Amino acid sequence: MRAVVIMGVTGCGKSTIAAALCQRTDAYLIEGDAFHPPANVRKMSAGTPLTDEDRQGWLERLGQEVIDRLARSESVVLTCSALKRRYRETLRQAVPDLGFAFLALTPEQARERVSHRAGHFMPATLVDSQFRDLEPPYGEPLVLAVASTAPVDAIAEEIVAWWRELE
Repeated sequence: MRAVVIMGVTGCGKSTIAAALCQRTDAYLIEGDAFHPPANVRKMSAGTPLTDEDRQGWLERLGQEVIDRLARSESVVLTCSALKRRYRETLRQAVPDLGFAFLALTPEQARERVSHRAGHFMPATLVDSQFRDLEPPYGEPLVLAVASTAPVDAIAEEIVAWWRELE
C-alpha cells in the first residue's frame, strides 16, 4: 500500500491530517478539492450538493493523479471525501491497493468546525447532505477508522503506524 486516502465529511480535518501525515512520511499530497471542476465549485458555493454524476469525473481524475505519482515511485496521500462506497470503488479501480483513513465525527461537530472555517467554498449548509450521502467504510478492505476529534499528532501517528504495517 503506497497510497492512502484521508476521507470523511466536510470539516472532519482531511487537509490538516493529510499535511501532518505527509510531514511524517515524505509522501506527496494531492488535495482533492483542488481538482474539482469550476462547475462543481460553483454548485457547492451556492449551497447545492453534488450529485453522483458531478463527482464521477472528479473521482476518475483523482485516481489518475494518484497513478501518475505512484509511477514516479512516490508515496501518496490524497484528500477526498469518498463518501459513498461506489466513490471509493472508483478510486480502487484506479489504484487496487489503496488505503482509506476514515475521519469520523458527528454532524454537530462537523457543523461547528465548518462554521469557523474561512475561505473554503463548502458552506455549513451542506454538512447535512454530506451525512445523508455518507456510507461509512466499515468492513471494507484497507480501511482505518479514526475519531477526528483526537489531537492531530495522535491521529497522524495512528495512521502512520497502520500504513507502515501494511507496506
